[in-house]
Amino acid sequence: MYSPQLLDHFQNPRNAGDIADPDASVQIENPACGDVLKLTLRVTDGRISEIRFRAKGCVPAMACGSLLTELVQDKTMEEARQVRREELVQKIGGLPEASIHASHLAIDALRAALKQVRN
Repeated sequence: MYSPQLLDHFQNPRNAGDIADPDASVQIENPACGDVLKLTLRVTDGRISEIRFRAKGCVPAMACGSLLTELVQDKTMEEARQVRREELVQKIGGLPEASIHASHLAIDALRAALKQVRN
């Protein structure tokens, strides 16, 4: 049912936790299913120098949070804004239709965090 990539990110999450004194901190909730994704990030010289996530919810929500941090680590703010939900879904190995909300949660959290950062 889940791809090997998705299961790997769930079982071995990357960049889990919080950043102390981040440049941005957001928590997005999906009221329909109860999933919660928190992102904290730090920007240095216009690049995302550090990003961490915390997730509560389904396996895909946790995996998408983990993969998202890998996708945007070291990117410029503009490059991070260009990350699309379809790219996340493709790199996680696809999502079952019932789990597609996890990719929306991750991208919504990223967009909200990027809006907090002063360029």
